[in-house]
Amino acid sequence: MNVQFKKGVLELCVLVLLAKQDHYGYELVRKISDRIAISEGSVYPLLRRLNKDGYFSTYLKESTEGPSRKYYKLTDEGRTYLNDLLQDWQAFTDGVNQLIEEGV
Repeated sequence: MNVQFKKGVLELCVLVLLAKQDHYGYELVRKISDRIAISEGSVYPLLRRLNKDGYFSTYLKESTEGPSRKYYKLTDEGRTYLNDLLQDWQAFTDGVNQLIEEGV
């Protein structure tokens, strides 16, 4: 899959997953990479930026498998941003699909 496609949609994927439930970083990487081939290194800088922008908060939770894990929780601002992104995504994909249908 084209690297630019993945970069553009990764933020949306992270936010959609966090809208359903809180996740820790590696868990997000694993869920996304089950569907889209991504590198772990592409997710963590995105998590830092989205956290800095106020779209989610973090908290530590004990783990039975080692040290505490940092969980990410979507904020109200993050939910608003996600809804905006989903509207943009729908308009974008509708336009692309129309072009594909016209071009084929």
